[in-house]
Amino acid sequence: MFDAVAPRYDRTNDVLSLLQDRRWRRAAVAAVAPRAGDTVLDLAAGTGTSSQPFADAGALVVPCDFSLGMLSAGKAVRPGLAFTAGDAMSLPFADGVFDAVTISFGLRNVVEPDRALHEMARVTRPGGRLVVCEFSRPVLPVFATVYTEYLMRALPPVARVVASSPDAYVYLAESIRAWPDQPGLAARIAVAGWDRVAWRNLSGGIVALHTAVRP
Repeated sequence: MFDAVAPRYDRTNDVLSLLQDRRWRRAAVAAVAPRAGDTVLDLAAGTGTSSQPFADAGALVVPCDFSLGMLSAGKAVRPGLAFTAGDAMSLPFADGVFDAVTISFGLRNVVEPDRALHEMARVTRPGGRLVVCEFSRPVLPVFATVYTEYLMRALPPVARVVASSPDAYVYLAESIRAWPDQPGLAARIAVAGWDRVAWRNLSGGIVALHTAVRP
């Protein structure tokens, strides 16, 4: 599915989010707070849009994704990044090698998210940090109703116009509705072995930025 959406992935995200995805990704980068010399694992990196800011900050970033189509599209645009094929549930890295691990809008697509969170903890050094940027639950009831209507009614028709694989965005809407709310995801992160779990709402809770530290 993700191979099919790769050709227009970044443009489609801009359109469907009304350019808010750029703001959300900037917030994720700020939460990671990359420093020169840091090693950062960017999971579900897709075409590397989320990875480039880490490289720009002087960090050694490894964009990792399960979709070879995404990696191929990203490598064509950003040949300097170390794109790596990998499964979030069984990462091809040694224990404790990263200063930070981040995943933006990808944890929801993993078959076993809890297993992936355990794997992220395994490859992160003690004291290292986790940042999960993911769709969540709007905190205002009226806004939540409007948002849900947009997801299920407006998003699929818009996707048919701008996306290379519109059916994938029907799945997107359904997966967002099924995803746990902010406290629910925080609890799962803690169970996976992370400490000091917290979250911050973006755009009224459409997106939540969860952070944690490896004990």
